[in-house]
Amino acid sequence: MCAEPVTPLEGIFLARPDEVGKGITLAVKDLFDTAGLVTTYGSILFDEHVPTVTAEAVQRLEAAGYADVGKTNLHEFAYGTTSENPHFGTVPNPLAPGRIAGGSSGGSAAALAAGLAEAALGTDSGGSIRIPAACCGVVGFKPSYGLVSMLGCFPLAPSFDHAGPMARDVAGCAAMMEALAPGFEPAELDLGDVEVGVAWLERAEPMVRERVEAAAVQFLRTRSLDLPLALKVDAAFMGEVADVHRELFLEHTESYGENVRTKVERCLALSDAEYESSAAERERYRERFQQAAAGVDLVLTPTLVCVAPPAPTDELAIRPRLTSLTLPFNATGWPALALPCGAADDGLPASVQLAAPPGEDARVLAAGAALERALSLG
Repeated sequence: MCAEPVTPLEGIFLARPDEVGKGITLAVKDLFDTAGLVTTYGSILFDEHVPTVTAEAVQRLEAAGYADVGKTNLHEFAYGTTSENPHFGTVPNPLAPGRIAGGSSGGSAAALAAGLAEAALGTDSGGSIRIPAACCGVVGFKPSYGLVSMLGCFPLAPSFDHAGPMARDVAGCAAMMEALAPGFEPAELDLGDVEVGVAWLERAEPMVRERVEAAAVQFLRTRSLDLPLALKVDAAFMGEVADVHRELFLEHTESYGENVRTKVERCLALSDAEYESSAAERERYRERFQQAAAGVDLVLTPTLVCVAPPAPTDELAIRPRLTSLTLPFNATGWPALALPCGAADDGLPASVQLAAPPGEDARVLAAGAALERALSLG
């Protein structure tokens, strides 16, 4: 057992096993318990925590032939979008030094981008798989809510939390889903097989928008959608965070980093009425979203409105911008895939997001694979 990074890039791994088994190399976000290996949840409070039981998602991957090469750094308690961790260091972006790796699964994305793993496991509560995938130029998939087990994973906001795969291509994510979700069956489709609704392009910066538009036209049947954003669900999210951290935070306030401490304090200050109003709004939002997307097989949007921002950054200020196009799919539970779609500002990758109603995971991944092939030929 080793708690020191042993990679060429400081800040990616928090612990690595003494010996790595044979198999597809897998980086595991340090939010998942791993028996016999330090699991910190990104917090100094757990810097010597060694679980006795491995999280179910990790067990499933290991049983399918994946070999854990290490626990990856993350935003503290997975509550952030940059993976600038005050306790264990900032996760670097191997693709773009000087830029954030994204969060909260930043270490998992960075391990892929640096060639330190062939596959990675992350979590996503407001975009935490897809944001770092976009920043680091890799692929990340947030499955339908509840499809992949969260057992043995430290929660953030339980009804928003998802576990899911990250890889260098869509096929890598689809293969992981076969292990992670019992009964999951991959599908295949052509770009002409689906009708795609395109939304939120106007919210992206010009070069990102251009790349996402170029991805959209690869599909033969598209139309514009007026999809609502998840503007009034924050208090529902925050109320769940408050419930998770209430006792721990009150006892160990000073052990929380400033960024997460500020957010948890705001969560704990939330009134019951604010939470209940937001939870009710979330239910209405799900209905409006479903109605707005009626008649299409897939939704296509930018993953992020921009390329990876410079580091260091003010996470509290940039957070709403980075989660604006990803949080809707946590609020609704829809499966959503992020994949790179060409160079934008400063030569950094733009990312396109594909999503569909709950249960359509195979369709999303099949469409992503078809789009990936078309973009590689373009």
